[in-house]
Amino acid sequence: MQFKNIPRDLVLKPLQAVSGIVERRQTLPILANVLFEHKGNTLNTIATDLELQISAKVEVPEAGDQSTTVAARKLQDLLRALPESSEVSIDAKDSKMAVKAGKSRFSLQTLPAADYPRLTMSQEQLQSFKLPQKLLKATLRLVEFAMAQQDIRFYLNGMLFVLDKDQLVCVATDGHRLSYATMPVEGNFTRQEIIVPRKTVIELSKLLGETDDPITIDILANQVRFSFGNIELTSKVIDGKFPDYNRVIPTAHSKIITLDRLLLLHTLQRAAILSNERFRGVRIGLHPGALKIACTNNEQEEAEEEIEVAYEGAAVDIGFNINYLLDALATLSSNEITIALQDSSASALFTVPGRTDFKYVVMPMRI
Repeated sequence: MQFKNIPRDLVLKPLQAVSGIVERRQTLPILANVLFEHKGNTLNTIATDLELQISAKVEVPEAGDQSTTVAARKLQDLLRALPESSEVSIDAKDSKMAVKAGKSRFSLQTLPAADYPRLTMSQEQLQSFKLPQKLLKATLRLVEFAMAQQDIRFYLNGMLFVLDKDQLVCVATDGHRLSYATMPVEGNFTRQEIIVPRKTVIELSKLLGETDDPITIDILANQVRFSFGNIELTSKVIDGKFPDYNRVIPTAHSKIITLDRLLLLHTLQRAAILSNERFRGVRIGLHPGALKIACTNNEQEEAEEEIEVAYEGAAVDIGFNINYLLDALATLSSNEITIALQDSSASALFTVPGRTDFKYVVMPMRI
């Protein structure tokens, strides 16, 4: 594989797009590498962890028909350390890759492209649909923070996608909170559910642009493929049964208040400073005309805050993990937030006034 005096970003941009899934510690050494496939005037950069595979294609001035693999992090760090306007020359042969830029010379070890494992692509396509990239990116952002991390209930370590008629529903839960968001889809589709792994969701969210350009989502047998711009991301899906989210979302809570989102966020951020570092508990008290917030810790330190609210119903006191409240409030961009409560043992429902496409449920905790 050989290139002479090509712009640095022609290699760096696709490398950055795919290298996010390369783990620092690998069971197979070659998985720390990226695969470069140079065919004709196209350079295809591929990375995989055997569960997820990302490829990014760019047009290059020189034609060729060669492939090689090289350490993803090392090459990315070297290229990023060069000046932005740099032109680089790359020559890969005899298990070495020579990278030259100006008077700089680097030599990296390569491994044979034939040894690079590839994700076996499913040939059975079940359904396919398109969305604007920025719509999917915004929806993922509203939901992804509620995904579980390394939970023994493996089906929670990801996000549920439900394609149903003319909408896509995204749901995530870690057993203590649940985030739900929907977006419209052009067409009329048969209901289908897939659980997309956590790592796939996070990488996809990072790669999507704030643009109306489309992303094509192909639901395959045991896989899902996302194609947008010059990037193609293919992932295995989690084989499991996601909890029935409709049973978790409250529908009959009677103690409802609407207040300024940033005011509540900043109030909770102050109170969190004196919360218990391990349990992160906060006591929320809804009283006529006031929302009271209190935190204590093991050093007998206390934080008390009060916000005026338009509420005339019965009083209720509930404990929550303050991090779960902060996550949702920091993620939203609306001016106001509506909170629906019932009693000290019932979950809280957070929604945005005038919108039905977002719901966030937080389970109470004993304090």
